[in-house]
Amino acid sequence: MGSSRKDLFAFPAEARYIAGKELRLVQDGGHPSDFKPMPEVGAGAYEIRIWTGTTWRVIYVAGRADFIYVLHCFQKKTQQTSKKDIDLAKRRYKRIGKEMQ
Repeated sequence: MGSSRKDLFAFPAEARYIAGKELRLVQDGGHPSDFKPMPEVGAGAYEIRIWTGTTWRVIYVAGRADFIYVLHCFQKKTQQTSKKDIDLAKRRYKRIGKEMQ
């Protein structure tokens, strides 16, 4: 959704590799190795947590068995996910709302 793909490709190689591996697990019906629910974004939204010396996040929704929506990819710089990042993911979530029902 939005600039998520471009943002993910801007991650450093190690973080991008981990994100790809974790997203593949989700596509195959599994769960990422380190994730948490993001109910403040919307029902079924999750945040993949990536640690490479720097903290990276990928917020996604598994819409159906055959694909997922990546709502937002970003570098996390504080302990708590910023309101700006949550609000962006929420806006993108609302755009797919009808497809999720």
